[in-house]
Amino acid sequence: MQTIGHFIGGEKLAEDPRTQEIINPSTNQLEAKVCLASKATVEKAIATAEAAFPAWRAVPPIKRTRIMFRLKDLLEQNADRICELLTREHGKVLNDAMGELQRGIENVEYVCSLPEVLKGEHSRDVGPGIDSWSEFQPLGVCAGITPFNFPAMVPLWMWPMAVACGNTFVLKPSERDPSAALFIAQLGIEAGIPAGVLNVVNGDKEAVDTLLTDKRVQAVSFVGSTPVAEHIYTTGCASGKRIQAFGGAKNHAIVMPDADLDNAATSLMGAAYGSCGERCMAISVVVAVGDATADALVEKLEAQIATLKVGDGRDTSNDMGPLVTRAHLEKVTGYIARGVEEGAELVVDGRGLVVEGFEDGNYLGACLFDRVKEGMVIHSDEIFGPVLCVMRVDTMQEAMQIIDNHEYGNGTCIFTRDGEAARYFADNIKIGMVGINVPLPVPVAYHSFGGWKHSLFGDLHAYGPDSVRFYTKRKTVTQRWPASDIREGAQFAFPSNR
Repeated sequence: MQTIGHFIGGEKLAEDPRTQEIINPSTNQLEAKVCLASKATVEKAIATAEAAFPAWRAVPPIKRTRIMFRLKDLLEQNADRICELLTREHGKVLNDAMGELQRGIENVEYVCSLPEVLKGEHSRDVGPGIDSWSEFQPLGVCAGITPFNFPAMVPLWMWPMAVACGNTFVLKPSERDPSAALFIAQLGIEAGIPAGVLNVVNGDKEAVDTLLTDKRVQAVSFVGSTPVAEHIYTTGCASGKRIQAFGGAKNHAIVMPDADLDNAATSLMGAAYGSCGERCMAISVVVAVGDATADALVEKLEAQIATLKVGDGRDTSNDMGPLVTRAHLEKVTGYIARGVEEGAELVVDGRGLVVEGFEDGNYLGACLFDRVKEGMVIHSDEIFGPVLCVMRVDTMQEAMQIIDNHEYGNGTCIFTRDGEAARYFADNIKIGMVGINVPLPVPVAYHSFGGWKHSLFGDLHAYGPDSVRFYTKRKTVTQRWPASDIREGAQFAFPSNR
């Protein structure tokens, strides 16, 4: 039985006695065990990163960037291997895994522009013979804590930019599916990152709390659920760290009466049920304006759900794979039962699905609720499964109010042919990422990702331009070279240009 350990100082370590099983969600069979890092192991990784920082920060940005170019090539060369790891441990269908990896690679491509985006500002003659400029310097040791649902992409949001900016890094991937993150980190070393600059520790709360409280760690980025994000933010800030903590989501789509309903239904299928709904950007609620709109949309969704193929992720003809764990399957099915109890109409019930040849897998078919109301748990909570709720309202304003009332503000979209309505929606909705006829408005790599309200704790978003600011600190230099043959008197008034 393989035991997956840590990656510290360029070496694989598997010294911790505590382990956790890694289960293949398609079969519920044991794949491997992963070591859970002790406080001492995490401290060793931090100390290794701290020791590597002075030499690494002195490497010119262009040389650090060349390593990222090589990393991009290695990711593409090893894509099949990475996606196989994703599917085996997470369960997502291979072509979905490939899409995840590609979005991660796009972030590495953005990092390859670092010499340009890291440039500061310069002003000549801000005063008589005085020049001023700013520059962005690395923080030191940074850390990332990443979720199970994107084991490759989310780490690639974090450490490539942090490392390219001159920091060193300790990554704590999800202990449910750690192999892809560990393998990619080893590719980083192969690309030329010096030993100790990038380290990986696998673990649970003990590892997380160590990263949050150790004074040597300067910044922590986290992606996960809102209760944990609040803990990360509060604990990290109390320890004097820079924190960005991405929490939960409940993403709504408004469907207007003038929308192309065939296109809307097809788009919503992928947005709601892709990756079994285990996405923070999944559309889990549709707010249909008008009963006629809702009736037609539900009918189209029901027909398309009937054609959905669910099965093992290695079969790319399948649309959905299993949920990540048996415990998560039970949690999601519990929400479905709760929705029925609360009076929502379960139009399509995906419970009890058995996949031939994978009878023990964590499979759940697509579920569709209609006539969901505010106050129902299936509307208030992030279910993180293949469950789509339809709500009915009379006006666009009512639909927007439902969205604005919700505690989460991650993503939203509207389906309409009316440009005026779309513009009003984009301008006024209290959500961080907005789509117009785009159901998954995930920003491309050269923009930045982040929601509002309880979906994000911290000021700066992930990847893109914000990530440069998150992983650096601004220094402003003001310089003057007075003539050597002129003696100046003391000046007691505050200097100015007047």
